[in-house]
Amino acid sequence: MAACAAVPVMSVHAQTTGSGANANVVKSGVEAWQRQDFAGAVRQWETAAARGDADAEFNLGQAYRLGKGVPQDMAKAEFYFGRAARKGHPQAGDNYGIVLFQSGRQTEALPWLNTAADRGEPRAMYILGIAAFNGDYVGKDWVRAYALMTRAAASGLPQATTSLATMDTVIPLEQRQMGISLAGDLERKAEQARSVQLAASDLGAKAPALQTPGSAAPRPLPTTSIPASSVATAPATPMPPRPVAPRPAQPPPAAARPPAPAPHATGNWRIQLGAFSQRGNADALWSRVKARPGVAGHPRIDIPSGGVTRLLAGGYAGQADAERACDGLKAGGIACLVIKP
Repeated sequence: MAACAAVPVMSVHAQTTGSGANANVVKSGVEAWQRQDFAGAVRQWETAAARGDADAEFNLGQAYRLGKGVPQDMAKAEFYFGRAARKGHPQAGDNYGIVLFQSGRQTEALPWLNTAADRGEPRAMYILGIAAFNGDYVGKDWVRAYALMTRAAASGLPQATTSLATMDTVIPLEQRQMGISLAGDLERKAEQARSVQLAASDLGAKAPALQTPGSAAPRPLPTTSIPASSVATAPATPMPPRPVAPRPAQPPPAAARPPAPAPHATGNWRIQLGAFSQRGNADALWSRVKARPGVAGHPRIDIPSGGVTRLLAGGYAGQADAERACDGLKAGGIACLVIKP
């Protein structure tokens, strides 16, 4: 999801995760929220939250965070996010980690942020990417930082796109290539975890893969909650860490860090980037990708085919080499296709 984009009005799913009575009360609150009766929604959720319903607690956290139906109060938002998160509510865990981080309790926030990032939550990946780049609160790891920021940028988070561009000027090409490969691995693991979670929710079973810090047992995805980054009438508000873009954290002097050599692009495998009826569009795409890890050092190949021109990058030594490059591009939101020799 794009954490900064305006989103449609929230929806209520058919299944619920709480008891029958609580689920009906929470659903009534969501319906009131959709009518912009925020105070009425809060009253409904307070009733269910008093009975320990995690969805209601998460929704109250959202109401206090946004100041809708109640005065804005981040301490109460944190309280309700924390209660729901400790019961295994994934969206509450995401917000709880971010609120903890922003309030200066970074060490306490990290387990929640790591869990959220493992599921592909863009804001968590952005925060952890910044931390790994600068070596703040975690060990400095430019490969992981580039992987996390690549995935956050691919989700549409604007500040991640800006940060990734900064990283491109600082992190050596070899480490960026490793980061792109890691981004593909992380995305596959996150997709597998999401698939397991959704399947378990559809079957009414408990998902075995989603364990949040401090929770006694995993739960199915919540279905009577306000989406973590959406509101009924306003765009979502990203919650970035204090540094809004990565700063070069004492990079080694240029003379001590020679640029990584371009790969030997002598193989027969290729990756196709697209097919275009106008050459200008192919030129524009090539300008976007030619310096990216996995493509840098590989020759451009134009193949006329009917009324279009296929744009490829060539010189890959084998299928695994081409697939790594293609996975990296896909992690950055660029479609591609591996072509056999």
